[in-house]
Amino acid sequence: MDMSAARSVRERLVVIGGDAAGMSAASQARRLRDAGDLEIVAFERGHFTSYSACGIPYWVGGDVERREQLIARTAEEHRARDIDLRLRTEVTEIDVAGRRVRARDVDSGDESWTSYDKLVIATGARPIRPDMPGADAPGVHGVQTLDDGQALIDTLSRTRGRRAVVVGAGYIGVEMAEALINRGYEVTVVNRGSEPMSTLDPDMGRLVREAMEGLGIAMVGDTEVTKILTGDDGHVRAVATEGAEYPADVVVLGIGVRPETALARAAGLPLGEHGGLLTDRSLRVRGQADVYAGGDCVEVLDLVSGQERHVPLGTHANKHGQVIGTNVGGGYATFPGVVGTAVSKVCDLEIARTGLREKDARRAGLRYVTATIESTSRAGYYPGASPMTVKMLAEHRTGRLLGVQIVGREGAGKRVDVAAVALTAGMTVEQMTSLDLGYAPPFSPVWDPVLVAARKASKAVHGVL
Repeated sequence: MDMSAARSVRERLVVIGGDAAGMSAASQARRLRDAGDLEIVAFERGHFTSYSACGIPYWVGGDVERREQLIARTAEEHRARDIDLRLRTEVTEIDVAGRRVRARDVDSGDESWTSYDKLVIATGARPIRPDMPGADAPGVHGVQTLDDGQALIDTLSRTRGRRAVVVGAGYIGVEMAEALINRGYEVTVVNRGSEPMSTLDPDMGRLVREAMEGLGIAMVGDTEVTKILTGDDGHVRAVATEGAEYPADVVVLGIGVRPETALARAAGLPLGEHGGLLTDRSLRVRGQADVYAGGDCVEVLDLVSGQERHVPLGTHANKHGQVIGTNVGGGYATFPGVVGTAVSKVCDLEIARTGLREKDARRAGLRYVTATIESTSRAGYYPGASPMTVKMLAEHRTGRLLGVQIVGREGAGKRVDVAAVALTAGMTVEQMTSLDLGYAPPFSPVWDPVLVAARKASKAVHGVL
């Protein structure tokens, strides 16, 4: 076959989204198929690619000095591997029947169509902006992309006042509150729930609130923001609730994200209850042989509850990209689901969770027992031992582990990984009590806190508490 004939049968992979899932998929497909066999075109509407969105609060707060430290692979590095990466180019339409996408150059406005043989949708998630007056005013920021982080830093450098209000107290809200404290701001967090970190049960969230207040963060719970007030110059000046106003020179929205699936919806692709794309285990969009989706724009199977969830985490997005790239590259891979593991921090307080909260278990129709214990990160007599609270949920009668939440100081957070493995394996709390975990006084008490919680949960299951 001559070269012109070889080029005529070359497939084209089009990727929408240039961060974790999209570029992991492109890179893995390139590892398995060379440029003579597979052309790869990737569109990214922002200025950056393959970066750590999870690191943005630490960049804003000064723990990470330079933006470039958050970029795992630059556009130039991708292009050097024969990936046609087009920054500042936004896909505005997916034509599934015609197997093509329409893209617009953000700077020039020029539009063009690009055909595909295989398509990857990795459009990520977008910060939730409340539908209220002033939500789009200068000085109001969502923080999801590096461009968002840069815009916030630019505002902080221009703003003379030192008052900040964070709306919402989820992971982003809590991390941004600490970042702003580190930059010398007076910070107020206004939260709809009674306690921060709605991914925890309220009794565990209370421990986080106490730590935040210890940092000097003013916490306002059980409160809805009704509008954002602006000054004569149009810039934000305060956040208003039904009963009060909180002065603000800058506002950060930390009320969560939604899957960015407007393109997919317009194209008639299937979406789930939470607005994310629905895929099979190989991450093909359901009903589509050659369209894949991964990252924060998809819903995933919760292995504990058996229900679909939206869990926007970079760990999942990178795994999705590997699975998609392997399948596009001619191999076979699947993504079985998640147990919902996450970890964060407030100053030196570590916060971790995996599996179901109490309300998740109720929603799934599961009967359960709970056990909460207080322990220490090391043997009590060893220097540096610090307190730790572990809460465990187990299924009534069967004793199957359902979820674990941990709040403590150094050495607490990553203990959740033991529980994540146990959840994935479908272990009971009684089985967990026999786990052969590492022990030495600098690392753990003789009975690790997770195992102490498992013992108490096992007793609860058997009704002997």
